[in-house]
Amino acid sequence: MNRFMKLNYTKLIVLLFCFIASIGLFSCANIIPPGGGPRDSLPPRLINSLPRDSAVNISTQNIVLTFDEYVQLQAVNENVIISPNPIKSPIIDSKLRNVTVKLKDSLEKNTTYSINFGSAIKDVNEGNLAKEFTYVFSTGNKIDTNHYNGYVILAESGKIDTTLIVVLHNNLNDSAIVKNKARYLAKLNGKGYFNFNFLPAGQFAAYVIPNDFTQKYDDSTKLFAYLNQPILINKNTRTDTLYAYQEFKKKDKPLTTSMAPKSTGKAPPEDKRLKYTVNLDNGQQDLLSTLDLTFSRKLKSFDSSKIVLYDTLFKPITGYKFSLDTGNTKLSIQYPWKEKTAFRIIINKDAVSDTAGINLPKADSARFITKRESDYGSCRFRFPNIDLTKNPVLQLIVEGKIVESIPITGKEFIRKRFKPAEYEIRVLLDANKNGVWDAGKFSMPKKQPEIVLSFPKKAVIKADRDTDQSFSF
Repeated sequence: MNRFMKLNYTKLIVLLFCFIASIGLFSCANIIPPGGGPRDSLPPRLINSLPRDSAVNISTQNIVLTFDEYVQLQAVNENVIISPNPIKSPIIDSKLRNVTVKLKDSLEKNTTYSINFGSAIKDVNEGNLAKEFTYVFSTGNKIDTNHYNGYVILAESGKIDTTLIVVLHNNLNDSAIVKNKARYLAKLNGKGYFNFNFLPAGQFAAYVIPNDFTQKYDDSTKLFAYLNQPILINKNTRTDTLYAYQEFKKKDKPLTTSMAPKSTGKAPPEDKRLKYTVNLDNGQQDLLSTLDLTFSRKLKSFDSSKIVLYDTLFKPITGYKFSLDTGNTKLSIQYPWKEKTAFRIIINKDAVSDTAGINLPKADSARFITKRESDYGSCRFRFPNIDLTKNPVLQLIVEGKIVESIPITGKEFIRKRFKPAEYEIRVLLDANKNGVWDAGKFSMPKKQPEIVLSFPKKAVIKADRDTDQSFSF
């Protein structure tokens, strides 16, 4: 074989080897299973911890928690609750599969510590939460296992506010909630439920406050609740419901100079005319309401003889009454309106005068007709297990506002004329029988707020329809 043939033969061998190798590579690639597969829906699981979970006689302030997959932390300050409540905020961090906690406070003797991470820990890949994961240890020779739970309800509305927290103080003086940091705290879930675990036995004062920076009751416009007596924590701790209230409502602050509209240098001319509006609905008078004249300024006086109701033939109507509201701006005419009846009202120029003695610019008149019976619905509300000794008052709510309050005197409430609307139904337990909700008071003499019960299902009243609905407590 000559040299030329040997070189070609060598090249052929090399090419053949490369070809076989490439086939092997492709065939290997084909037997690898495709990526993806079922989505990981499992939360991270603790596989190791230093010190171990539920360990006793612990003295270290450094904790390492190791999970079965890579984890990360989110919103640590909002989610993590350490009990007892630390004075100094700990350092909580994550790296790869580890979560580390460095406590800055000195550990108390014979004390059970718990760290509830809430929704802080999630896996890196799918974001699955290790929800309510709790790590526990004790500096003594046992883990405290007492618990305390219950509900928080807004007394005025019967609703839930999940931004509130429940706090426990081992200092039973009333000043503790004003001056001191809470010993233990718990958040509310979507149903207003709270739960304390790993508590020591003993007496505690329980309060409800907003989860703000101070975590104290230092402002009487804050939502707040308290128990009349300390709660005894033991193996058979009772369940409580606390009713939160605002003793005083916040007042809207006036606009500051920087927020107020820029001045043009000239004040707009003052309109010295006395004006009014009337509460007619497209020229129709509600059968259930008064005819209201609302004036632009306070009235000093009015002459009822100069405000006259007539029929369409200008025959004067009799039997109506006038009343002026406490603000001296709304003049109401009360009359037993009948359906589909036409009226005319004539108001003389000097019928009313404001505090400056100014009258209406001119005499005025208006025509209107009353609504029909078929414009209203009828209702029967049943309260089968209501306690009439608690002075219940039916509250009808539209768009968050109380439009009517009616004392409940029996197991049923029936009305033939009912304004069509979607009503939220609440019942006020009116302790002092004044017809309105009264807030609580924490200063002496203490007073718990009146309670309002709210029903989830609304009452939908439709025109010319009957509504029959039952509300159980």
